[in-house]
Amino acid sequence: MTEENKTLVTEFVLTGLTDRPGLRVPLFLVFLVIYLITMMGNLGLVFLIWKDPHLHTPMYLFLGSLAFADACSSSSVTPKMLINFLSKNHVISLFECMTQFYFFGSSATIECFLLVVMAYDRYVAICNPLLYPVVMSNNVCTQFIGVSYFLGFIHSAVHVGLLFRLTFCRSNVIHYFYCEILQLFKISCTDPAVNILLVLIFSTFIQVLTFMTIIISYTLVLFAILKKKSENSRSKVFSTCSAHLVSVSLFYGTLFFMYVRPGSGPTEDHDKLYSLFYTIIIPLLNPFIYSLRNKEVIVSTLKIITRNVKVTF
Repeated sequence: MTEENKTLVTEFVLTGLTDRPGLRVPLFLVFLVIYLITMMGNLGLVFLIWKDPHLHTPMYLFLGSLAFADACSSSSVTPKMLINFLSKNHVISLFECMTQFYFFGSSATIECFLLVVMAYDRYVAICNPLLYPVVMSNNVCTQFIGVSYFLGFIHSAVHVGLLFRLTFCRSNVIHYFYCEILQLFKISCTDPAVNILLVLIFSTFIQVLTFMTIIISYTLVLFAILKKKSENSRSKVFSTCSAHLVSVSLFYGTLFFMYVRPGSGPTEDHDKLYSLFYTIIIPLLNPFIYSLRNKEVIVSTLKIITRNVKVTF
């Protein structure tokens, strides 16, 4: 194609999850309910931690930050998907597409680092309890959270910056439900080899490094739990850590399949399933995974509900 005959694409069309018109309204209702529950769960958890002074501890500050990142992750993808279920116009501008990917990519990276910090917090609390007030002071916690968000924003900015070196002239159709970076590479008429290489390097480095750090932390925690003589103490610690491990397993399992081995096996339908899981399902599950077995969160929730009922009557 000669340079003068190229028509540069400035907007894309998202095909969404399905091309069957009969499924769009049911899917809209399902994902609308999921999104509302996700926002209530995550923002409700943030509000609860902010409102109750008893929850102003490192573990809950990290949990609140994770809940906020989950809310941002879901909000970067779900609203546009819901609109497209009911609309015949599935167009998204180049700027909106880059913005969507930026906020989703930032949220996913932030979650990786926050999960590491939470694992480290549990390690210090269980293996070095006497040093915990010093090592995990409020100032240190704030720094950990700040660094996690900073790295998330920088990492995503690097990939978005490199996306602007690509031109899109072959097609403007993205066979996906959001502006996923690997899908953009497929329709680029500029060789995306550099972009793909950097996605693979960054994803492998961040995901493998953070995952291994989490595994090492929880392995040390497990040995510390087994040494405890009190059965009640073992049960309480194991309950807290098991919730973290469930969340970690779900999150990293899907990310590894998508970005550490891009294009090396899963079909397009599998890719959509993995993406659906970590963009929408995991943010829905996280507040319940961390809260349902947490007595302090349940007690704080009941206190606020009871207080509001008394004020009402």
